[in-house]
Formats: sequence, C-alpha cells, structure tokens
Amino acid sequence: MEIERKFLVTGDDWRSLGQGTAYRQGYLVSDQGRTVRVRVAGDRGYLTLKGPTVGLSRAEFEYEIPRTDADDILRLLCTSSIVEKVRYRIAIADLVWEVDEFSGDNAGLILAEVELQDEHQVIDLPPWIGQDVSGDPRYFNAYLAQYPFSQWSMSGD
Repeated sequence: MEIERKFLVTGDDWRSLGQGTAYRQGYLVSDQGRTVRVRVAGDRGYLTLKGPTVGLSRAEFEYEIPRTDADDILRLLCTSSIVEKVRYRIAIADLVWEVDEFSGDNAGLILAEVELQDEHQVIDLPPWIGQDVSGDPRYFNAYLAQYPFSQWSMSGD
C-alpha cells in the first residue's frame, strides 16, 4: 500500500538538500483510478500498477524491467504524453521527501510527496512546503500526462 501526501513547493530552499535524477514516464492504462505506468529513472526501468485512491492510500505494485524495454514501451505503447521531471530525494528527520520539478509540457510545476506509515501520521512540514494538494487528482502524474500543466488556465484548472 502506498500512503502519501502531496504538496505544492514554494521557493528554492529545497534545491541544495538533495541530488536529482531524471525521470520519464508514460501510461498504458489510466482508467477509473487504475494506472499502469512505465518509467525510466536514471538508468533503470520500472513497470508500476496502481489501484484507485481511497483517502490517501492506494494499492501499488512496482517491478524493475530492463531499461531498453522501458524505453521501447514509452516510445511504442504509451497512450498519452510522456511526463518528464527531475526527482530530488530529501531526507528530513525520519521521512524522505520526493520533490519533482517537471519539464516539457508540465514545466513550471514543482510538487513534493512524502510517504507515510498511516493516513493520520503527523508530520512537520519543511518551510518550502506550500498548499496540500493530496486530494486533488489534477496533480496525479497520470492526469498531467493527459492534461499537461502548460494547458491549465491561470486559475489552475
């Protein structure tokens, strides 16, 4: 089970706190909250299956696959645009924050995610954390693949 909260990021204070890895990911299925995703992260490939989100939780199954297979699947089989980003892993206290700085069609969007032990876990927010968007499906990567941030109106929808 994946239990996570997602936030908009403000400012640049987070940039010096972690190393970035380039990600490219696309979707084979994105239907009724279920997704099948292929991802290239650095020099590794992954196939991930996710179930519908209930509260802050969703079933997640992830498998490493050969990088060349991941590249081919992205090129040949993905049904929407490819999501490109650099992910920074930032350890603070006993949590690891993942800050995603998007590029391409989603340039300008920066999100932070943190995985929790349970939905009611209390966390201390770093000063660069902004609005909580955990419950807003527009900030799911599968949504961003179909409706890129660059196409949103100035009001954010």
